Amino acid sequence: MLAQSSPALQAGAISNPIDQQSIMRFQHQLHGDLIQPGDATYEQARRVWNGMIDRRPRLIARCRGVGDVALAIAFANQHGLRVAVRGGGHNVAGNAVCDDGLVIDLSLMQDVQVDPVARTVRVEAGATIGMVDRATQPYGLAAPTGNVSETGIAGLTLGGGLSWLRRKVGMNIDSLLSAEVVTADGRSLTASATENADLFWAIRGGGGNFGVVTEFTFRLYPIGPEVMFVAVMYPYAQVRQVLQSWRAFTAAAPEEVSSDALIWRIPPAPLFPAHTHGEAVVGVAAMYTGPVDEGMRVLQPLRTMGAPLIDMSGPMPYLAAQSAFDPLFPAHQQRYYWKSLYLDNLDRQLIDTLLNWAEASPSPQLFIPIRHLGGAISRVAEEATAVSNRLAPYLLSIDMTWVDPADDARNVEWTQACWRDLQRFSTGGVYLNFAGMGEEGKKLAESAHGANYRRLATLKNKYDPTNFFRLNQNIKPQG
Repeated sequence: MLAQSSPALQAGAISNPIDQQSIMRFQHQLHGDLIQPGDATYEQARRVWNGMIDRRPRLIARCRGVGDVALAIAFANQHGLRVAVRGGGHNVAGNAVCDDGLVIDLSLMQDVQVDPVARTVRVEAGATIGMVDRATQPYGLAAPTGNVSETGIAGLTLGGGLSWLRRKVGMNIDSLLSAEVVTADGRSLTASATENADLFWAIRGGGGNFGVVTEFTFRLYPIGPEVMFVAVMYPYAQVRQVLQSWRAFTAAAPEEVSSDALIWRIPPAPLFPAHTHGEAVVGVAAMYTGPVDEGMRVLQPLRTMGAPLIDMSGPMPYLAAQSAFDPLFPAHQQRYYWKSLYLDNLDRQLIDTLLNWAEASPSPQLFIPIRHLGGAISRVAEEATAVSNRLAPYLLSIDMTWVDPADDARNVEWTQACWRDLQRFSTGGVYLNFAGMGEEGKKLAESAHGANYRRLATLKNKYDPTNFFRLNQNIKPQG
Protein backbone atom coordinates (compact mmCIF):
# COMPACT_ATOMS: atom_id res chain seq x y z
CA MET A 1 0.00 0.00 0.00
CA LEU A 2 1.04 3.61 -0.33
CA ALA A 3 3.56 4.81 2.20
CA GLN A 4 3.84 1.44 3.97
CA SER A 5 7.13 -0.13 4.99
CA SER A 6 8.40 -3.27 3.32
CA PRO A 7 7.75 -6.53 5.23
CA ALA A 8 11.46 -6.85 5.95
CA LEU A 9 11.62 -3.40 7.49
CA GLN A 10 8.45 -3.99 9.46
CA ALA A 11 10.11 -7.08 10.89
CA GLY A 12 13.03 -4.93 12.00
CA ALA A 13 15.57 -5.94 9.34
CA ILE A 14 18.35 -3.41 8.69
CA SER A 15 20.30 -3.29 5.45
CA ASN A 16 23.92 -2.11 5.19
CA PRO A 17 24.53 -2.04 8.98
CA ILE A 18 26.43 0.82 10.60
CA ASP A 19 28.99 -0.21 13.19
CA GLN A 20 27.86 0.36 16.75
CA GLN A 21 30.92 2.41 17.60
CA SER A 22 29.97 5.03 14.99
CA ILE A 23 26.42 5.16 16.33
CA MET A 24 27.66 5.54 19.92
CA ARG A 25 30.02 8.35 18.88
CA PHE A 26 27.18 10.12 17.07
CA GLN A 27 24.93 9.70 20.11
CA HIS A 28 27.60 11.10 22.43
CA GLN A 29 28.16 14.17 20.23
CA LEU A 30 24.46 15.05 19.94
CA HIS A 31 23.04 17.53 22.43
CA GLY A 32 19.63 16.03 21.69
CA ASP A 33 18.55 12.39 21.64
CA LEU A 34 19.38 9.56 19.25
CA ILE A 35 16.55 7.04 19.02
CA GLN A 36 16.93 3.55 17.55
CA PRO A 37 14.59 0.61 16.88
CA GLY A 38 13.93 -1.14 20.16
CA ASP A 39 14.21 2.02 22.27
CA ALA A 40 11.23 2.75 24.48
CA THR A 41 10.48 5.98 22.60
CA TYR A 42 10.99 4.64 19.07
CA GLU A 43 7.39 3.73 18.20
CA GLN A 44 6.08 7.11 19.28
CA ALA A 45 8.97 9.01 17.68
CA ARG A 46 8.39 7.46 14.24
CA ARG A 47 4.67 8.30 14.15
CA VAL A 48 3.44 11.26 12.15
CA TRP A 49 0.06 12.92 11.82
CA ASN A 50 -1.18 10.89 8.83
CA GLY A 51 -2.21 7.45 10.10
CA MET A 52 -1.53 6.07 6.63
CA ILE A 53 2.23 6.47 7.10
CA ASP A 54 4.03 3.51 8.67
CA ARG A 55 7.76 3.89 8.15
CA ARG A 56 10.65 2.59 10.21
CA PRO A 57 13.77 4.75 10.22
CA ARG A 58 17.10 3.30 11.24
CA LEU A 59 17.89 6.33 13.42
CA ILE A 60 15.99 9.37 14.66
CA ALA A 61 18.16 12.31 15.71
CA ARG A 62 16.16 14.70 17.89
CA CYS A 63 18.17 17.87 17.48
CA ARG A 64 18.45 20.72 19.96
CA GLY A 65 20.16 23.25 17.74
CA VAL A 66 21.98 24.05 14.52
CA GLY A 67 25.05 22.11 15.64
CA ASP A 68 23.02 18.93 16.02
CA VAL A 69 21.52 19.38 12.56
CA ALA A 70 24.95 19.82 10.96
CA LEU A 71 26.22 16.78 12.87
CA ALA A 72 23.29 14.66 11.65
CA ILE A 73 23.87 15.74 8.05
CA ALA A 74 27.56 14.81 8.32
CA PHE A 75 26.71 11.41 9.79
CA ALA A 76 24.19 10.68 7.02
CA ASN A 77 26.72 11.71 4.36
CA GLN A 78 29.42 9.53 5.92
CA HIS A 79 27.23 6.43 6.03
CA GLY A 80 25.21 6.92 2.85
CA LEU A 81 21.89 7.25 4.66
CA ARG A 82 18.81 8.75 3.11
CA VAL A 83 17.46 11.63 5.19
CA ALA A 84 13.99 12.83 6.13
CA VAL A 85 13.48 16.13 7.94
CA ARG A 86 10.74 16.45 10.53
CA GLY A 87 9.32 19.75 11.71
CA GLY A 88 5.74 19.34 12.90
CA GLY A 89 5.26 15.96 11.20
CA HIS A 90 1.94 17.18 9.78
CA ASN A 91 2.70 16.76 6.07
CA VAL A 92 0.07 14.63 4.29
CA ALA A 93 2.70 12.74 2.28
CA GLY A 94 4.58 11.75 5.42
CA ASN A 95 7.89 13.13 4.16
CA ALA A 96 8.94 13.70 7.78
CA VAL A 97 9.89 10.04 8.20
CA CYS A 98 11.59 7.42 6.04
CA ASP A 99 12.32 3.71 5.97
CA ASP A 100 15.84 2.55 6.87
CA GLY A 101 17.31 6.06 6.96
CA LEU A 102 17.96 8.96 9.31
CA VAL A 103 15.24 11.32 10.49
CA ILE A 104 16.51 14.78 11.41
CA ASP A 105 13.84 15.57 13.98
CA LEU A 106 13.45 19.26 14.88
CA SER A 107 10.51 18.77 17.26
CA LEU A 108 12.59 19.82 20.31
CA MET A 109 13.42 23.14 18.63
CA GLN A 110 10.28 25.11 19.50
CA ASP A 111 11.51 28.48 20.72
CA VAL A 112 9.38 31.47 19.66
CA GLN A 113 10.67 35.00 20.32
CA VAL A 114 8.46 38.04 19.67
CA ASP A 115 9.73 41.59 19.16
CA PRO A 116 6.54 43.64 19.60
CA VAL A 117 8.29 46.92 18.76
CA ALA A 118 9.77 45.73 15.46
CA ARG A 119 6.69 43.57 14.91
CA THR A 120 8.68 40.46 14.10
CA VAL A 121 8.84 36.92 15.44
CA ARG A 122 11.70 34.41 15.35
CA VAL A 123 10.47 30.84 15.25
CA GLU A 124 12.46 27.62 15.51
CA ALA A 125 11.49 25.01 12.95
CA GLY A 126 9.96 22.50 15.37
CA ALA A 127 7.23 24.92 16.45
CA THR A 128 3.60 24.53 15.45
CA ILE A 129 1.44 27.37 14.23
CA GLY A 130 -0.48 27.22 17.51
CA MET A 131 2.75 27.97 19.39
CA VAL A 132 3.39 30.96 17.15
CA ASP A 133 -0.15 32.27 17.62
CA ARG A 134 -0.03 31.87 21.40
CA ALA A 135 3.26 33.77 21.56
CA THR A 136 2.18 36.67 19.35
CA GLN A 137 -1.44 37.24 20.43
CA PRO A 138 -0.63 38.74 23.86
CA TYR A 139 0.77 41.67 21.87
CA GLY A 140 -2.26 41.86 19.55
CA LEU A 141 -0.09 40.60 16.69
CA ALA A 142 -0.13 37.63 14.34
CA ALA A 143 1.92 36.08 11.60
CA PRO A 144 0.27 34.40 8.62
CA THR A 145 0.39 30.72 9.55
CA GLY A 146 -2.33 28.17 8.70
CA ASN A 147 -5.78 26.88 9.70
CA VAL A 148 -5.02 23.89 11.98
CA SER A 149 -3.06 24.78 15.11
CA GLU A 150 -1.09 21.51 15.24
CA THR A 151 0.47 22.10 11.81
CA GLY A 152 4.23 22.65 11.82
CA ILE A 153 5.28 26.14 10.80
CA ALA A 154 8.29 24.89 8.81
CA GLY A 155 6.76 22.60 6.22
CA LEU A 156 3.71 24.85 5.82
CA THR A 157 5.88 27.88 5.07
CA LEU A 158 8.37 26.16 2.77
CA GLY A 159 5.44 25.06 0.59
CA GLY A 160 4.04 28.61 0.43
CA GLY A 161 1.61 28.76 3.33
CA LEU A 162 -2.06 29.80 3.29
CA SER A 163 -3.86 31.26 6.30
CA TRP A 164 -6.95 33.27 7.15
CA LEU A 165 -4.81 36.38 6.59
CA ARG A 166 -3.88 35.38 3.05
CA ARG A 167 -5.84 37.96 1.06
CA LYS A 168 -4.74 40.80 3.34
CA VAL A 169 -1.02 40.03 3.69
CA GLY A 170 -0.32 37.22 1.21
CA MET A 171 1.13 33.77 1.67
CA ASN A 172 3.34 32.87 4.64
CA ILE A 173 6.44 33.29 2.49
CA ASP A 174 5.46 36.86 1.65
CA SER A 175 5.97 37.79 5.32
CA LEU A 176 9.20 35.81 5.72
CA LEU A 177 12.09 38.20 6.43
CA SER A 178 14.92 35.73 6.86
CA ALA A 179 15.74 32.11 7.63
CA GLU A 180 18.65 30.08 8.98
CA VAL A 181 19.50 27.14 6.71
CA VAL A 182 21.90 24.22 7.13
CA THR A 183 22.91 22.97 3.69
CA ALA A 184 23.89 19.49 2.52
CA ASP A 185 27.58 20.23 3.10
CA GLY A 186 26.94 21.27 6.70
CA ARG A 187 27.20 25.05 6.28
CA SER A 188 24.88 27.26 8.31
CA LEU A 189 23.68 30.16 6.18
CA THR A 190 21.41 33.12 6.70
CA ALA A 191 18.99 33.56 3.82
CA SER A 192 17.36 36.95 3.36
CA ALA A 193 16.92 39.69 0.80
CA THR A 194 20.49 40.84 1.50
CA GLU A 195 22.29 37.58 2.39
CA ASN A 196 22.29 34.55 0.11
CA ALA A 197 19.38 36.12 -1.71
CA ASP A 198 19.16 33.28 -4.24
CA LEU A 199 18.70 30.74 -1.43
CA PHE A 200 16.09 33.02 0.15
CA TRP A 201 14.22 33.07 -3.15
CA ALA A 202 14.37 29.27 -3.43
CA ILE A 203 13.13 28.36 0.05
CA ARG A 204 10.08 30.59 -0.36
CA GLY A 205 7.99 27.88 -1.98
CA GLY A 206 10.72 25.45 -3.04
CA GLY A 207 10.10 23.16 -0.09
CA GLY A 208 12.88 21.33 1.72
CA ASN A 209 15.03 20.89 -1.37
CA PHE A 210 17.84 23.25 -0.43
CA GLY A 211 18.66 22.48 3.19
CA VAL A 212 17.26 22.19 6.69
CA VAL A 213 15.66 25.46 7.74
CA THR A 214 16.20 25.70 11.49
CA GLU A 215 14.72 29.15 12.15
CA PHE A 216 12.35 31.62 10.49
CA THR A 217 11.82 35.34 11.09
CA PHE A 218 8.39 36.66 10.09
CA ARG A 219 6.81 40.09 9.90
CA LEU A 220 3.82 40.48 12.26
CA TYR A 221 0.52 42.30 11.78
CA PRO A 222 -2.06 43.80 14.17
CA ILE A 223 -4.73 41.09 14.50
CA GLY A 224 -7.01 40.18 17.39
CA PRO A 225 -7.38 39.49 20.18
CA GLU A 226 -10.91 39.15 18.79
CA VAL A 227 -12.01 38.70 15.18
CA MET A 228 -15.27 38.16 13.36
CA PHE A 229 -15.42 34.55 12.19
CA VAL A 230 -18.13 32.86 10.12
CA ALA A 231 -18.85 29.14 10.31
CA VAL A 232 -22.22 28.32 8.80
CA MET A 233 -23.52 25.01 7.41
CA TYR A 234 -26.37 24.73 4.93
CA PRO A 235 -28.20 21.52 3.98
CA TYR A 236 -26.67 19.84 0.95
CA ALA A 237 -29.93 20.32 -0.95
CA GLN A 238 -28.94 24.01 -1.17
CA VAL A 239 -25.42 23.32 -2.45
CA ARG A 240 -25.70 24.92 -5.90
CA GLN A 241 -27.47 27.99 -4.56
CA VAL A 242 -24.85 28.47 -1.84
CA LEU A 243 -21.83 27.93 -4.10
CA GLN A 244 -23.18 30.39 -6.66
CA SER A 245 -23.91 32.96 -3.95
CA TRP A 246 -20.45 32.46 -2.43
CA ARG A 247 -18.86 32.93 -5.86
CA ALA A 248 -20.71 36.23 -6.25
CA PHE A 249 -19.63 37.28 -2.75
CA THR A 250 -15.95 36.57 -3.47
CA ALA A 251 -16.05 38.66 -6.63
CA ALA A 252 -16.54 41.82 -4.55
CA ALA A 253 -15.07 40.82 -1.17
CA PRO A 254 -12.55 43.22 0.37
CA GLU A 255 -9.06 41.95 1.10
CA GLU A 256 -9.83 41.82 4.81
CA VAL A 257 -11.97 38.75 4.02
CA SER A 258 -10.55 35.30 3.43
CA SER A 259 -13.22 32.65 2.97
CA ASP A 260 -13.67 28.99 2.07
CA ALA A 261 -16.61 27.05 0.71
CA LEU A 262 -16.80 23.51 2.11
CA ILE A 263 -18.47 20.32 0.92
CA TRP A 264 -18.56 17.50 3.49
CA ARG A 265 -20.56 15.57 6.07
CA ILE A 266 -20.79 16.76 9.66
CA PRO A 267 -18.68 14.42 11.80
CA PRO A 268 -19.85 12.94 15.11
CA ALA A 269 -17.93 15.54 17.09
CA PRO A 270 -19.19 17.29 20.25
CA LEU A 271 -18.67 20.58 18.44
CA PHE A 272 -21.83 19.93 16.40
CA PRO A 273 -25.42 19.17 17.57
CA ALA A 274 -26.02 15.42 17.71
CA HIS A 275 -29.01 15.56 15.36
CA THR A 276 -26.80 16.94 12.59
CA HIS A 277 -24.13 14.22 12.74
CA GLY A 278 -23.69 12.54 9.36
CA GLU A 279 -25.63 15.22 7.48
CA ALA A 280 -24.25 16.20 4.07
CA VAL A 281 -23.74 19.95 4.00
CA VAL A 282 -22.27 22.85 2.09
CA GLY A 283 -20.51 25.21 4.45
CA VAL A 284 -18.86 28.60 4.41
CA ALA A 285 -16.03 29.63 6.73
CA ALA A 286 -14.49 33.10 6.76
CA MET A 287 -12.45 35.53 8.82
CA TYR A 288 -12.44 39.31 8.73
CA THR A 289 -9.09 40.81 9.71
CA GLY A 290 -10.36 44.31 10.53
CA PRO A 291 -12.64 45.68 13.28
CA VAL A 292 -15.16 43.16 14.59
CA ASP A 293 -18.20 45.42 14.07
CA GLU A 294 -17.22 46.04 10.47
CA GLY A 295 -16.60 42.32 10.00
CA MET A 296 -20.09 41.46 11.24
CA ARG A 297 -21.57 43.71 8.56
CA VAL A 298 -19.29 42.61 5.72
CA LEU A 299 -19.62 38.87 6.43
CA GLN A 300 -23.38 38.88 7.07
CA PRO A 301 -24.24 37.85 3.45
CA LEU A 302 -22.38 34.56 4.04
CA ARG A 303 -24.92 33.71 6.75
CA THR A 304 -27.98 34.32 4.58
CA MET A 305 -27.22 32.35 1.42
CA GLY A 306 -29.95 29.86 2.29
CA ALA A 307 -31.60 28.38 5.35
CA PRO A 308 -28.72 27.39 7.67
CA LEU A 309 -28.62 24.03 9.37
CA ILE A 310 -25.97 25.29 11.81
CA ASP A 311 -24.63 28.81 12.33
CA MET A 312 -21.67 29.03 14.72
CA SER A 313 -20.63 32.48 13.52
CA GLY A 314 -19.75 35.43 15.68
CA PRO A 315 -16.96 37.40 17.31
CA MET A 316 -14.39 35.05 18.82
CA PRO A 317 -10.80 35.09 20.00
CA TYR A 318 -8.33 34.84 17.15
CA LEU A 319 -6.77 31.83 18.88
CA ALA A 320 -10.14 30.05 18.91
CA ALA A 321 -10.66 30.70 15.21
CA GLN A 322 -7.17 29.40 14.48
CA SER A 323 -7.93 26.09 16.17
CA ALA A 324 -11.56 25.73 15.05
CA PHE A 325 -10.70 23.05 12.47
CA ASP A 326 -8.47 21.00 14.80
CA PRO A 327 -11.12 18.42 15.80
CA LEU A 328 -11.71 17.51 12.15
CA PHE A 329 -8.13 16.31 11.55
CA PRO A 330 -6.92 14.27 14.55
CA ALA A 331 -3.39 12.91 14.52
CA HIS A 332 -2.72 9.19 13.99
CA GLN A 333 -6.41 8.19 14.10
CA GLN A 334 -7.28 8.78 10.45
CA ARG A 335 -5.79 8.16 7.05
CA TYR A 336 -5.36 11.12 4.69
CA TYR A 337 -4.73 11.51 0.98
CA TRP A 338 -5.12 15.04 -0.36
CA LYS A 339 -4.74 16.51 -3.86
CA SER A 340 -5.12 20.12 -5.01
CA LEU A 341 -5.72 22.23 -8.08
CA TYR A 342 -5.72 25.95 -8.70
CA LEU A 343 -9.02 26.75 -10.44
CA ASP A 344 -9.59 29.24 -13.24
CA ASN A 345 -13.18 29.90 -12.15
CA LEU A 346 -16.24 28.43 -10.46
CA ASP A 347 -18.59 28.20 -13.39
CA ARG A 348 -21.65 25.98 -13.53
CA GLN A 349 -19.88 23.17 -15.38
CA LEU A 350 -17.15 22.99 -12.73
CA ILE A 351 -19.69 22.98 -9.91
CA ASP A 352 -21.77 20.23 -11.56
CA THR A 353 -18.70 18.08 -12.21
CA LEU A 354 -17.37 18.55 -8.68
CA LEU A 355 -20.70 17.66 -7.10
CA ASN A 356 -21.04 14.54 -9.25
CA TRP A 357 -17.70 13.36 -7.92
CA ALA A 358 -18.49 14.32 -4.32
CA GLU A 359 -21.75 12.42 -4.39
CA ALA A 360 -19.91 9.29 -5.58
CA SER A 361 -17.22 9.45 -2.87
CA PRO A 362 -16.29 6.05 -1.43
CA SER A 363 -15.69 7.67 1.98
CA PRO A 364 -18.30 9.64 3.95
CA GLN A 365 -15.40 11.61 5.47
CA LEU A 366 -14.48 13.35 2.23
CA PHE A 367 -13.81 17.05 2.87
CA ILE A 368 -13.63 19.47 -0.09
CA PRO A 369 -12.62 23.05 0.69
CA ILE A 370 -12.47 25.70 -2.02
CA ARG A 371 -10.30 28.62 -0.90
CA HIS A 372 -10.78 32.11 -2.27
CA LEU A 373 -7.38 33.57 -3.16
CA GLY A 374 -6.43 36.85 -4.86
CA GLY A 375 -5.81 40.04 -2.95
CA ALA A 376 -2.24 40.34 -1.63
CA ILE A 377 -1.33 36.90 -3.00
CA SER A 378 -1.89 38.02 -6.57
CA ARG A 379 0.04 41.27 -6.18
CA VAL A 380 3.34 39.43 -5.77
CA ALA A 381 4.98 38.75 -9.13
CA GLU A 382 5.24 35.13 -10.23
CA GLU A 383 9.03 35.36 -10.41
CA ALA A 384 9.42 37.04 -6.99
CA THR A 385 9.29 33.74 -5.08
CA ALA A 386 9.47 30.08 -6.04
CA VAL A 387 5.67 29.72 -5.76
CA SER A 388 3.72 30.01 -8.98
CA ASN A 389 -0.02 30.17 -9.84
CA ARG A 390 -0.46 33.42 -7.91
CA LEU A 391 -3.14 34.79 -10.21
CA ALA A 392 -5.51 31.85 -9.70
CA PRO A 393 -8.74 33.02 -8.03
CA TYR A 394 -9.44 29.75 -6.18
CA LEU A 395 -7.68 26.69 -4.80
CA LEU A 396 -9.57 23.39 -4.68
CA SER A 397 -8.44 20.72 -2.23
CA ILE A 398 -9.74 17.15 -2.38
CA ASP A 399 -9.17 16.01 1.21
CA MET A 400 -9.93 12.31 1.23
CA THR A 401 -10.10 10.97 4.78
CA TRP A 402 -10.92 7.52 6.15
CA VAL A 403 -10.08 5.08 8.95
CA ASP A 404 -9.90 1.49 7.67
CA PRO A 405 -6.58 0.47 5.99
CA ALA A 406 -8.58 -1.92 3.80
CA ASP A 407 -10.00 1.15 2.05
CA ASP A 408 -6.61 2.65 1.12
CA ALA A 409 -6.45 1.62 -2.53
CA ARG A 410 -10.08 2.47 -3.31
CA ASN A 411 -9.92 5.93 -1.72
CA VAL A 412 -6.59 6.85 -3.28
CA GLU A 413 -7.68 5.72 -6.74
CA TRP A 414 -10.95 7.66 -6.47
CA THR A 415 -9.12 10.84 -5.39
CA GLN A 416 -6.64 10.57 -8.24
CA ALA A 417 -9.45 10.01 -10.78
CA CYS A 418 -11.40 13.00 -9.45
CA TRP A 419 -8.27 15.18 -9.52
CA ARG A 420 -7.43 14.19 -13.10
CA ASP A 421 -10.96 14.91 -14.32
CA LEU A 422 -11.07 18.35 -12.68
CA GLN A 423 -7.84 19.43 -14.33
CA ARG A 424 -9.83 20.57 -17.36
CA PHE A 425 -11.01 23.50 -15.19
CA SER A 426 -7.48 24.42 -14.21
CA THR A 427 -4.17 25.49 -15.65
CA GLY A 428 -2.89 22.29 -14.02
CA GLY A 429 -1.16 24.14 -11.21
CA VAL A 430 -1.01 22.47 -7.78
CA TYR A 431 -0.29 23.62 -4.23
CA LEU A 432 2.61 21.53 -2.95
CA ASN A 433 1.31 21.21 0.61
CA PHE A 434 -1.66 19.22 -0.73
CA ALA A 435 0.02 17.03 -3.33
CA GLY A 436 -0.88 13.46 -2.48
CA MET A 437 2.25 11.37 -2.11
CA GLY A 438 4.07 13.27 -4.85
CA GLU A 439 3.64 10.39 -7.30
CA GLU A 440 3.93 12.64 -10.34
CA GLY A 441 7.57 13.46 -9.60
CA LYS A 442 9.08 16.13 -11.81
CA LYS A 443 5.74 16.85 -13.48
CA LEU A 444 4.28 17.70 -10.07
CA ALA A 445 7.11 20.10 -9.26
CA GLU A 446 6.81 21.76 -12.66
CA SER A 447 3.07 22.27 -12.22
CA ALA A 448 3.65 23.88 -8.82
CA HIS A 449 6.52 26.14 -9.85
CA GLY A 450 5.72 26.90 -13.48
CA ALA A 451 8.38 29.05 -15.14
CA ASN A 452 10.31 29.13 -11.85
CA TYR A 453 11.18 25.44 -12.05
CA ARG A 454 14.24 25.90 -14.25
CA ARG A 455 15.78 28.44 -11.85
CA LEU A 456 15.07 26.14 -8.90
CA ALA A 457 16.84 23.25 -10.63
CA THR A 458 19.86 25.48 -11.24
CA LEU A 459 19.95 26.50 -7.57
CA LYS A 460 19.65 22.86 -6.58
CA ASN A 461 22.98 22.37 -8.39
CA LYS A 462 24.50 25.06 -6.21
CA TYR A 463 23.13 24.13 -2.81
CA ASP A 464 22.45 20.38 -3.10
CA PRO A 465 24.21 18.97 -6.18
CA THR A 466 23.98 15.34 -4.98
CA ASN A 467 20.23 15.63 -4.23
CA PHE A 468 20.91 14.79 -0.59
CA PHE A 469 17.55 16.36 0.32
CA ARG A 470 15.32 14.26 -1.94
CA LEU A 471 12.57 12.91 0.35
CA ASN A 472 10.27 15.80 -0.51
CA GLN A 473 8.45 17.21 -3.54
CA ASN A 474 11.79 16.83 -5.17
CA ILE A 475 13.55 19.18 -7.54
CA LYS A 476 16.45 17.31 -9.08
CA PRO A 477 19.71 19.10 -9.86
CA GLN A 478 19.70 20.33 -13.43
CA GLY A 479 21.41 17.90 -15.79
